[in-house]
Amino acid sequence: MNLPTPAIVTQAAVRRLPRIALLLLCAAYLMPGLVGRGPWKSADIAAFGYMAELASSTEGIARWFDPLLLGLRPETPALVPYWIGAWAIKIAPSWVNPDLAVRIAFAVVLWFTFTATWYAVYYLARTPRAQPVAFAFGGEALPKDYARAIADGGLLALIASWGLALAGHETTPALAQLFFTSSMFYGVAALPFRRIGATIALGIGLLGMALSGGPTVALLLGAGATVLVAAECRRARNAPRSDDDGPSYTAAMAWTVLGITVVAGALAFSLGLVQWRIALPGHHGLTSSVSSDLRSLFKLLIWFTWPTWPLAMWTLWRWRRQLSARHVALPMWFALVPLAATLTTEFSDRSLLLALPALATLAAFALPTFRRSASALIDWFTLLFFTGLAVIGWFYWIAMLTGVPVKAAASVARLVPGFVPHFSLIAFVLALLATLAWIWLVRWRTGRHRAALWKTLVLPAGGTALCWMLLMTLWLPPVDYARSYVPQVRAVTERVGSAACLSTLGLGRQPQRHEQHPAQRGA
Repeated sequence: MNLPTPAIVTQAAVRRLPRIALLLLCAAYLMPGLVGRGPWKSADIAAFGYMAELASSTEGIARWFDPLLLGLRPETPALVPYWIGAWAIKIAPSWVNPDLAVRIAFAVVLWFTFTATWYAVYYLARTPRAQPVAFAFGGEALPKDYARAIADGGLLALIASWGLALAGHETTPALAQLFFTSSMFYGVAALPFRRIGATIALGIGLLGMALSGGPTVALLLGAGATVLVAAECRRARNAPRSDDDGPSYTAAMAWTVLGITVVAGALAFSLGLVQWRIALPGHHGLTSSVSSDLRSLFKLLIWFTWPTWPLAMWTLWRWRRQLSARHVALPMWFALVPLAATLTTEFSDRSLLLALPALATLAAFALPTFRRSASALIDWFTLLFFTGLAVIGWFYWIAMLTGVPVKAAASVARLVPGFVPHFSLIAFVLALLATLAWIWLVRWRTGRHRAALWKTLVLPAGGTALCWMLLMTLWLPPVDYARSYVPQVRAVTERVGSAACLSTLGLGRQPQRHEQHPAQRGA
């Protein structure tokens, strides 16, 4: 029995978001930060160290299954992310810095994440229970156009997520895990529509996740997906078929998901990659309490998943009669497992990152249920917030370069002691173009295409891309100075000179990578 849907959408509301505009937005989000910087502390530089060691290793294939950096194994028992970086270093031309080659490879990984998320939302929106109300005299949105509009909204919601900005531009196992999770998500969502391609994506996702430091998450996601597929298969078998029913799961699909999950688990166990590191709130004892840890986790959840979490909560409320439907149950499970990992591990932000594609999917299904007043509230809040951030960014950048106003310049100097600011014409032009594009986007949003379903998330995604662009152009030199080990390595070099051999004591994985190759960072 199909319960009434809360989505009321006309054909005019699913007008196509221009592909060139969507591609330019993705590029504006992906490309800033690729050049002009080195690996950042601490997870970024540590991961790059293992990748560089693998690329230069002469110990054979065995070393690739046991990465080491000065005798230390990585904190995350992963393989595939380090392989990706090492292969990128090996393939890249000699004139390309190794860290740049790795960043380009992981930018492609993030692009694949965007693609997998878009198609996952698209196929979930194609299901009959996700479709809007059929009008008595016609005029409702066509299924494919509706699904495309929802998928556009899902991708915009993912780009708008604050937690993706930094983690999505680092070269860490967490970004590879994000891609493999989204690949799993797409594989299960598209299985009734594209069996071969979806099965391949599901296999890549499950096996890749198991070999990227998240075997437990992979097994839980695979097991839950198997249950959801089997449950829908049983409902479809017991319910009478009609012409309006779309492609459904079959028993063979349930066995396929289960089989790939078992293979992924067996592979992870055989390679010794399954390591349970349960860290409940308050596990530090005297240094923390349960209440303080829970408050920290709550704050992390609020800002890291903004603005998707309030939209996702609204979706669960408005679609509460369809919680067992594929377009609600599947993303809900893919969000709950990372949330549980966030609460039970020390890598809270890295675990929460995996929930972003599912939360963006749930956020997208809130769009057809919004009233005009709610959309206007989101637009005005986003407009004021990101415009204010852009103004502050420009103001303090001018103060940093000119020393006027004195208080603002002194504030920047306190944050990055020892940094000498300099003007970059290229960075200035790019930042100016991004700001002008934001002004045009605001004018476009308030003046045209008011009926478009995805309009509510245009400003949040564009504002996030704007702030990241300003950070990676105007503010890249001080940010790179503060987040790298250049000052420390330069200080060591000034004292010991260009010594061929250095003895270290008590250094972790991150500084050791810099001490090995100080010239690479201009020290």
